[in-house]
Amino acid sequence: MILTVTLNPAVDHTLTVDDFPEADRVARANAARVDPGGKGINVSKYLAELETETVATGVVGDFLGRFVRDRLSAGEIEGDFVEIDGRTRLNTTILTDDAEFKINHDGPRVSADAIDELLETIERNAPDTVVVGGSLPPGLGPDAIDRIARASDWETVVDVGGSILEALEASYALCKPNREELATATGRPVNSLEDCYDAVETLRRMGYDRVIASLGADGAIMSTPEERIHAGALETEVVDTVGAGDSLLAGVLAALDGGATDREALRTGVAVASRVVSVPGTDIPPLDELAGTTDRVAVSASADRSR
Repeated sequence: MILTVTLNPAVDHTLTVDDFPEADRVARANAARVDPGGKGINVSKYLAELETETVATGVVGDFLGRFVRDRLSAGEIEGDFVEIDGRTRLNTTILTDDAEFKINHDGPRVSADAIDELLETIERNAPDTVVVGGSLPPGLGPDAIDRIARASDWETVVDVGGSILEALEASYALCKPNREELATATGRPVNSLEDCYDAVETLRRMGYDRVIASLGADGAIMSTPEERIHAGALETEVVDTVGAGDSLLAGVLAALDGGATDREALRTGVAVASRVVSVPGTDIPPLDELAGTTDRVAVSASADRSR
C-alpha cells in the first residue's frame, strides 16, 4: 500500500477568466473549481484512479481542513489526517486564454508534536511506501521529513522543493524534482537535456536510489543504479499544468507497485501526465485505458554515467 503525506495541504481554487483582472476593475470568472490539493493528496487521487491502494494523510485544520477530509471521503479516497489548530491554506490559480497565474498561501504553523502524531498515524496504516510531497508549513524544517524516512522500514519517496532536497540527510527510495527544483538542489545548469542528465546523476548520488526529473515539453528522465532513461513528452493540448508532476509520479509508482520495470514505469508516468494536463484544475480524467497512450511514449537510454 502507498501512503501519501501532505504536510501543508491546500484547498485549490481554480478560476477561468477571459483576461487577467485590471486594477480597480471587477473580473468575472467563466468557470471555477474547488478541490482538495497538495502534492501528496494529488498523488493519492491519481493512485486511486489507477486502482492502486492508497491512504492520504497529513495535517489539516479548521473549515478548509474539514473540506479536504470530506471531499476526499466523497471521492472514495481513504484519508487518515491529523487535526491541528491552524487553518488549512487556500491556493488560487487563475487561467486565461494564454497564461496561468498562481497565488499560494504559506499555510498554518505546525509544531513538532504534530509530527509525533503523524508518525503514529503512518505506522497504524502499515504502508509499504510513504510519499512525502509538497511544501513545508511554517514551524517545520527538512528534519521533519527525515524523521518520517527513518521511522520504519518503509520505502520513502519525496516530491519537495529543490532547497529541501538538498538539505535532506536520510536515504530515500526516489525523488521527483522538476527542472527548476533540479537546478536548485544540485547547483548545476539544466538548460539542455544533457545538462539535466548530469544534474539528475548528481542528485541521485546525494542519497536518492532513483531520481525522476519532470521536464515539461522535454519529457522526463529517470536515473537508477543501473541506467539513465529518457521518455519523450507526448503531443497534447495543454489546458492546465496543475498536477502534472504529481500525476507523473503517481503513474510511475502505480506501475512499479504492479511489478513494472523502470522503463515501463516511466512510460506510464508520462502517459498519465499527458492525460492530466488536458483538463483544468485537479480534475482527474479517466485513466483506466492507458495502454494505447503508453505505447506512444518513446524511451531511450543513456549509457554514459561518467559525467
